[in-house]
Amino acid sequence: MINMSRRDFVKITGTGLALATLPGFIRSGFAVETPDNNPYKFYFQRFGIDEEMIRKVIAEALHYGGDYCDLFFQNQLSNSIRLQDNIVNSASTNITLGVGIRVLKGDQTGYSFTEDISLASMKAAARTAAGIASGSAKTAPQTFNATKLMNYYETEISWEDVGVKDKVEMLQAINDDVFKEDPRVIKASVNFSDSENYILIVNSEGSIATDYQPMLRISVGCTAEEDGRRENNYFDYSARDDIRFLTPERLKRLPREAVARTVKLFEAQAAPAGEMPVVLAAGSSGILLHEAIGHGMEADFNRQGISVFSDMINKKVAEDFVTIVDNGTNPHIRGSINVDDEGVPSQKTVLVENGVLKTYLHDRISANHYGLEPTGNGRRESFKHYPMPRMRNTYMLDGPHEFEEMIANVEYGILANQFTNGQVNIGPGDFTFYVKSGSLIENGKITVPIKDVNIIGNGPEVLKRITMVANDMKMSEGGWTCGKNGQGVPVSQGMPSVLVSSITVGGRG
Repeated sequence: MINMSRRDFVKITGTGLALATLPGFIRSGFAVETPDNNPYKFYFQRFGIDEEMIRKVIAEALHYGGDYCDLFFQNQLSNSIRLQDNIVNSASTNITLGVGIRVLKGDQTGYSFTEDISLASMKAAARTAAGIASGSAKTAPQTFNATKLMNYYETEISWEDVGVKDKVEMLQAINDDVFKEDPRVIKASVNFSDSENYILIVNSEGSIATDYQPMLRISVGCTAEEDGRRENNYFDYSARDDIRFLTPERLKRLPREAVARTVKLFEAQAAPAGEMPVVLAAGSSGILLHEAIGHGMEADFNRQGISVFSDMINKKVAEDFVTIVDNGTNPHIRGSINVDDEGVPSQKTVLVENGVLKTYLHDRISANHYGLEPTGNGRRESFKHYPMPRMRNTYMLDGPHEFEEMIANVEYGILANQFTNGQVNIGPGDFTFYVKSGSLIENGKITVPIKDVNIIGNGPEVLKRITMVANDMKMSEGGWTCGKNGQGVPVSQGMPSVLVSSITVGGRG
């Protein structure tokens, strides 16, 4: 294998490094020219492979008559640091390297992987994956063509160029600011993680796609005490970006928001209970859209007849002012991807347009079943997992109303601000979500803060009950990981503020 530093590799596979004068601990590197205008050759070097090896592995995978096969190479380097009670109490570095080999025969999938990227080991994995097929051998492509991709998360600095000492100093400064925000704060924790994911996908149709996927997440939590009562809360960011994302303004906002969210809970009352109007605040309320509605629009659930949306293409599912998209092209957003894990370029997919369900989220298998093109939603957790239809950034577009207008339309209900977790039954779309904080709405006005709220309902029914959509759409700023069939992938979601005419609220009031 050709020796190449991660720093140089980032410069090759990104868009080039413009020299800049940057503050603090950010160090710039240098650009490396890409010979022959073939950037995927550097991925070959990184994984220690060449085209002839790939042909031999593909030939092995198709030896028993598979219709199609692909190879997914991955090298991920990740770091995490946790500072709690003024000390670093955990830190880790993890390196992942391997290849997953998939063979398709009709609707059947054969899958195998290996962490040993040698020809012998890859051919053995290919034979395992090929076990589903029975028929005449097919030949490997003689030429390979690089898939043309856009770059939605251009970076200039490798995370390798940011030292551990510098990260710890950053976390310590945030920790100190948490205690300065309010004298009631008694505990603080700061978690930081970064990763660089290099993927190469090559298939039996002769296509090659590569991507360098950066990621950061930083979370600040705190506990405050007042008159013997304790409350806790947090605030976080996540982005596909380099260290430049963490501007002085964002670093100052982290402790300020975490503390403000926490101490506000001292004023909060128990939530009411019963059926009532609910205003879902712009931003992180999109988690309800993701879970209760988005999963039901993933094509595998519909192909299998599991989802309630299985027979609703081109049917009315919401009011005319409701449009929902799943988009992998939002710059630097956590769920964005330049290419999916099947080598399909990312795109913006309109799921619901003016209240009408237009399409599902497709991988290659479901697209073939429906006679459509894949939508770039074939995603997997790692090379150890096969791809399936998954969301990227799922959100509702702005509507025609004003936030103040929808509040004024509620005689008695709640405003849900901060969601933390929930459970969803994908088939019918029934859900239960926990709302960490919100407010009571009385006589068309926001009155007192509330906390510890459960909202219970059905995703498709809630979609029909959206009576107003504001023009204040925001994407969630935090780090969300979507789980499905035992696999987790990074996603994001967003919402404008919306008014749902009726949801069951489970409170203690």
